[in-house]
Amino acid sequence: MLGFPTDFTWPRIWPFIVWLTVFYSIWLTVVILGGYWPTVLSHWPIALTMSVGSYVAGSTPMGGGTVAFPVLVLLFDLPGSLGRNFGLAIQSIGMTSATIYILSTHRPVDWRLLSPALWGALIGTPLGATLVAPYVPDLWVKLIFGVIWASFGILHLVKIRELTSNHGTADHASPYDFSIGIAIGLMGGVASSITGVGIDMMIYATLVLLYRADLKTAIPTSVILMAFTSLVGIGSNIALSQIRPDIYAIDQQVFANWLAAAPIVALGAPFGAIVVNLISRTPTLIVVSLLCIGQFIWTLIHEHVTGMALIGALAGVVLFNAMFHGLYYLGKGESPFLLAEPVELANEDGDG
Repeated sequence: MLGFPTDFTWPRIWPFIVWLTVFYSIWLTVVILGGYWPTVLSHWPIALTMSVGSYVAGSTPMGGGTVAFPVLVLLFDLPGSLGRNFGLAIQSIGMTSATIYILSTHRPVDWRLLSPALWGALIGTPLGATLVAPYVPDLWVKLIFGVIWASFGILHLVKIRELTSNHGTADHASPYDFSIGIAIGLMGGVASSITGVGIDMMIYATLVLLYRADLKTAIPTSVILMAFTSLVGIGSNIALSQIRPDIYAIDQQVFANWLAAAPIVALGAPFGAIVVNLISRTPTLIVVSLLCIGQFIWTLIHEHVTGMALIGALAGVVLFNAMFHGLYYLGKGESPFLLAEPVELANEDGDG
């Protein structure tokens, strides 16, 4: 019988409790004073969807936008830009909530790679939002999203046993840590500015394939990076929409959907972070991986993708998986990334 997590005690989770109190107070004030109850109630489908999406965000290296994007864009036939902005907006609550829980309970996090990645995301995300995202055709936004997560799904189905077999919190420092982290932040920030997700997958893949990190370290690290990138991304988009609304306008449905889903994800993502420490990650990762591949096929059919667009999408999946396997073989055996002195990461009790 599974017991209640022993780390869920007041001395550890008080920052998380404070965060929830502040968030729900602000949300309730906005809804009441703004007269938004009809809006919240009429958008119940996205709230229901994000009850699943937020669990995925907290328990896997995938942001809530991984669920929200295909539902909004493919099921409801909304523009890719709306799916992206909603993904960033809702993750800024859900994954921030999960981040506060992770930090409050001292989950192991790989700060050597995460710290430079945060700096890279701080630069790459606004640059992508300004110079790249507005000029990517809507179809390509959908295809880029599909390619990224289909590749992620294939990776897990092929390597699931090895990825879930890495244990322990000890890792190896590398002279390349800073450069790799910056590169993840810059490239992942641009990718996330286009689709709303992606940077979390990049740091996760690097940790589990190149550094052979335990999933208990890789997943919290990816959650924190995606939370930060979401805040920077939606903040950049809001600022840009005020400066040049003709180019960077944000659909009003983003706010309406956010109002309905935000109170769900504020608890759903931390719940995922709790549950994943009580049960095996394998079933969740397999199901989500199959969904990632399924949404890619759905995108190709739904958008009637043919010709060069189809070739480009399939080539993208092949390219991403080639990169993943390259990381895997670099991290296997005697790699220059694994020759430095071992460094002990902080464990779940905060004892470094």
